[in-house]
Amino acid sequence: MRSPLPHNLTSPGLRFAVSLLLAACASTPAPAFATGAAFATGAAFNTGAAFATGAADAGWPQWRGPKNSGSTLAGGFPTQWTDASVSWKAPLPAKGCSTPIVLEKRIYLTAPSEGKDSVLAFDWAGKPLWKTDLGAEDPGKHRNASGSNPSPVTDGKSIFVTFKSGNLAALNLDGSIRWQANLVGRFGPVNLFWDFGTSPVLTEKNVILARMHNGASWLAAFDKDTGEMRWKTDRTYETPREGDHGYTTPIVIRHEGREALLTWGAQQLTIHDALDGKLLWSCGEFNPAAVALWPAVASPVLADGMAVVCFGRADRGNPRLHGIKLDGSGDVTSTNRVWLREDVGAFVPTPVEYKGLVYILSDRGQIDCIEPRTGKTSWTAALPRSSANFYASPVIADGVLYAAREDGAVFVARVEKGFELLSENKFDDRLIASIVPVEKRLLIRGQSFLYCIELP
Repeated sequence: MRSPLPHNLTSPGLRFAVSLLLAACASTPAPAFATGAAFATGAAFNTGAAFATGAADAGWPQWRGPKNSGSTLAGGFPTQWTDASVSWKAPLPAKGCSTPIVLEKRIYLTAPSEGKDSVLAFDWAGKPLWKTDLGAEDPGKHRNASGSNPSPVTDGKSIFVTFKSGNLAALNLDGSIRWQANLVGRFGPVNLFWDFGTSPVLTEKNVILARMHNGASWLAAFDKDTGEMRWKTDRTYETPREGDHGYTTPIVIRHEGREALLTWGAQQLTIHDALDGKLLWSCGEFNPAAVALWPAVASPVLADGMAVVCFGRADRGNPRLHGIKLDGSGDVTSTNRVWLREDVGAFVPTPVEYKGLVYILSDRGQIDCIEPRTGKTSWTAALPRSSANFYASPVIADGVLYAAREDGAVFVARVEKGFELLSENKFDDRLIASIVPVEKRLLIRGQSFLYCIELP
């Protein structure tokens, strides 16, 4: 049930759209893959660009930000800090690993609370606004996971959330429940070795969920207004052991003029029509040697008409990095793999796209700047090592990369024209969620607190 607290929002969807449009008008032009050139070639591109390149001031509506790239052109963020730089910290009820989202200076995140799956809202000063409970929690198994791994997403009018338990819901901005369902109750349990982590994504009309596991796997669309299931399409593939386990999140794109869904998992990269779930495009042969125990964890990143896909086990010294061209239709396995590397990659952290280049943070702290069309390395560097790994996906703001390590260390480095380590900052908290840069503030979600860092 919802715990009511004062809230004052009117015409939120309109204000959200206007703020995004204004930010777009003020921003630097988007990379070529997000321009009209993509329509001319029929190539796919990330519709997150419609949120406006560099529109950090418009909010952070989903896990990887306004462009779904993990980056923003906006600047003015802290590059080093002390305890005095912490503007505020808000206690969290229990360990959750989802990344917060921001809409009009309101912060939304998921967390377990007294054995329940919960959604929490905070104002810009870190004051709790409301908490809505949605049903019984299914706790995480991994030390760096929880039942609240998937991140929320917003269309400016509602907050959409899902959990390991199968709870799926749309909430109004005052915390009231618009609709609610349980996908485990409806479709059976999720058979993953570790904890469900796929976040919901939004198309024009629907909220999309992917289930990729050892069993019947699928993509499904639920009406944003009513929760009614609009379509469900099978996405089951035979793989070596654990290869069908997927923890990635789909990306909403446009493909040959239509809204579509790019999904990576079960050793297949696929594009489905967002209108009816029909398979439009597929690329396989990511594991021709049939190596076992290669699940899909890091999500792809898009740049210059390409999908850059991390695979293999970089955490065990066996990475793979694929460059896949996103044009054409049908089975493109034999035609669209432009390059493959076996010396660089990441297992858990999802890469970042910034100004047409791709930045890969490995689990152990190596950073590689990759040219997406060729796969060539522009430069490589390494963050200071420890026994701890990187689980959070990095972000880039105005050419500065922020990388949070599980032991509470946050590294800040200038990366736009080579690598320059600016600072190492330490929290007395475990850090698994991605950092959120919005309006010259860094929102950092720890196991125990939500922190706000800003310049004095």
